[in-house]
Amino acid sequence: MRSMLLNEKVALVTGAAAGLGRSIAECYAKNGARVVVADINDEPGEETVRRITEAGGTAAYFHTDSSSEQENAALVAFAVDTFGRLDIACNNAGIAPPSTPLAEVPTELWRRTLSIDLDGVFFGIKAQIPAMLGNGGGTIVNMASILGQVGFLGLGPYVAAKHAVIGLTKQIAVDYAAQGIRAIAIGPAFIKTGLEKALDPDSRAALDSSHPVGRMGEPDEVGEVVAAVSSDTWSFVNGAYLPIDGGYLSR
Repeated sequence: MRSMLLNEKVALVTGAAAGLGRSIAECYAKNGARVVVADINDEPGEETVRRITEAGGTAAYFHTDSSSEQENAALVAFAVDTFGRLDIACNNAGIAPPSTPLAEVPTELWRRTLSIDLDGVFFGIKAQIPAMLGNGGGTIVNMASILGQVGFLGLGPYVAAKHAVIGLTKQIAVDYAAQGIRAIAIGPAFIKTGLEKALDPDSRAALDSSHPVGRMGEPDEVGEVVAAVSSDTWSFVNGAYLPIDGGYLSR
């Protein structure tokens, strides 16, 4: 069943070829948005578009390396050229580095993680805001993490980037709320994106039990929230951080 919550809005989602990004793109489309699917992996990105169109939605794919300032600008231009405007952007693309104690993190690993998880968000914002200002405003959703609020053993570069993404989100609100732009940072806990299948049974059980609800989250449990917060019904929420964590941060 389709909703008109985002009727005729134009949304873009980075990292939308799989996992959370795919779920967010599909939830946007299910709620009436026209969606630009962006990713560096073309075949699964096109598959996301196919899934959306077969479900009755509207979507187009654009190859994007989110760590590139130029490709973020080209992505926004494609959205405007294809659908006439840009109303919503979800900066979701990201990577998680291998677990490494902080003092042992190679400089190359530090820089690669931040180039995607932080610089990519900044480059997206930098391109998205001018396009949204031309419409009289818009909504930017930045994918942070529960690790934007707490540390986690061995994930220093990721933790630093996600803390900074929350700061960028607040800064958007301070700089642009008066011009009609909202920004929200989303903080998922551990979600079933497929990577959990590689865990041994004990590690998987420990991951499930780290959430008071007793399980990992489902991708659509994030996607549906992102679609809701992107709608005009959340018009007075700006600069906020919203965890979707099964109670993880409450412990």
